[in-house]
Amino acid sequence: MAKEKKGGFSGQFGFVIAAAGSAVGVGNIWRFPYLAARDGGGLFLIIYLILVVTFGFTLLTSDIAIGRKTQKSSIYAYAQMRPKWKFLGVITFLVPVLIMTYYAVIGGWITKYIVVYLIGDGAAAAGDGYFTAFITSKVSPVVFGLIFMLVTAFIVYNGVEKGIERCSRFMMPILFVMIIIIAIYALTLSHTGADGVTRTGLEGFAYYLKPDLSGVTPSRFFSILLDAMGQLFFSLSVSMGIMITYGSYVKKDVDLNQSVTQIEIFDTLVAFLAGMMIIPSIYVFSGLDGMNAGPSLIFISLPKVFTAMGKIGPVIAVLFFVMAAFAALTSCVSVLEAITANCMEITHKPRKKVTLVLTVIYCVMTAIVALGYSIFYFEIKLPNGVTGQLLDIMDYVSNNLLMPIISLLSTILIGWIVGPKWVADEMEYGGKKFRRKRMYYVMIRFVCPIMMFILSLQSTGLLAKIFGWN
Repeated sequence: MAKEKKGGFSGQFGFVIAAAGSAVGVGNIWRFPYLAARDGGGLFLIIYLILVVTFGFTLLTSDIAIGRKTQKSSIYAYAQMRPKWKFLGVITFLVPVLIMTYYAVIGGWITKYIVVYLIGDGAAAAGDGYFTAFITSKVSPVVFGLIFMLVTAFIVYNGVEKGIERCSRFMMPILFVMIIIIAIYALTLSHTGADGVTRTGLEGFAYYLKPDLSGVTPSRFFSILLDAMGQLFFSLSVSMGIMITYGSYVKKDVDLNQSVTQIEIFDTLVAFLAGMMIIPSIYVFSGLDGMNAGPSLIFISLPKVFTAMGKIGPVIAVLFFVMAAFAALTSCVSVLEAITANCMEITHKPRKKVTLVLTVIYCVMTAIVALGYSIFYFEIKLPNGVTGQLLDIMDYVSNNLLMPIISLLSTILIGWIVGPKWVADEMEYGGKKFRRKRMYYVMIRFVCPIMMFILSLQSTGLLAKIFGWN
């Protein structure tokens, strides 16, 4: 029974492709390009890359090593490390519990746009009020959210190797090929606006790559640094129990050092290609003003770009939204899997029974959050200055509040209580070489705790108050 419940990945490739699928989510597709465009282009890219090989490496290594060494999901993994630290596992478990309430809603939005372009209604999607009319509807967003939720549940229901790994092996290569095709196409674009100015995709790409140091004050640089760190933090699926859970499914003969490096490379490459795909496209048809779209980039700005592309637009749109759906689905699956694995360990019930119960619960939650823009609409001022609705509250509590705290506490636990050697021994299991061992020790003990403390202050809005920043 224990073996049936636990399951595992078939090998290193299966683990890496599933972990990469978890890491590559909607955030890579819209948030990374948006931040790069806003935060100085190449300057943001350089800072992000440095953080990937230091900060990201440290947190990713820690989570995966904890999972494989304990063979447990977050709650019992931390309890096994130090019984008094079981509370950290419980807090970590709460992150996917909250994220799962809204991830399928966003997946449903993406699915809706796939259907819109497949039926040839792309022109309507480019209308100014289309997205708002859709999400404030009382039926459509619920239906699409539930469809996405049920597909996610079906994959998790089928287990680790036959469900999650098989899904990732199919979707991730297709996602990668599609994003390359769209990115290359974006570089070939050219458009002359009403002002008579012709802008090209290559000019947009140059804008993306060139470090913009204009107006970079110490406080501005620090803000960019925190943006890059926050993006990396959420992108790699660390500090939410997912990589601990996935790590517990990894066989002992798998080289974790190679796996961590491969996940880092794949996730960063997809994020870079997303920027190469989106920024030149927006630049060509909307100029620099189009870069300020922020979270509405996918659903409001890009449909206008697809329409401006002419006959090829709907084809590119379908490719883009299918790719975004794959990215959302692999991430959503990993979030539900983290919840399922913990619940299986808590209740000692088999996967299929646990998944069915969770499916009912999250179908209800998906419907409630989807209606957060209509029936259950309200506004609340969040500590970071953003005015949010139901979905925004769930996102803020999980991403901005809990995850930095979890990461801070886990670095303290590993760096100063159990000791970095606890993780290093697992990375060196079977005679494997832990090449970045010295850097890991320095990062986990000194750099990461300080950075995570600062990020915690920044995410709650306290940092700006302390320094008097606007």
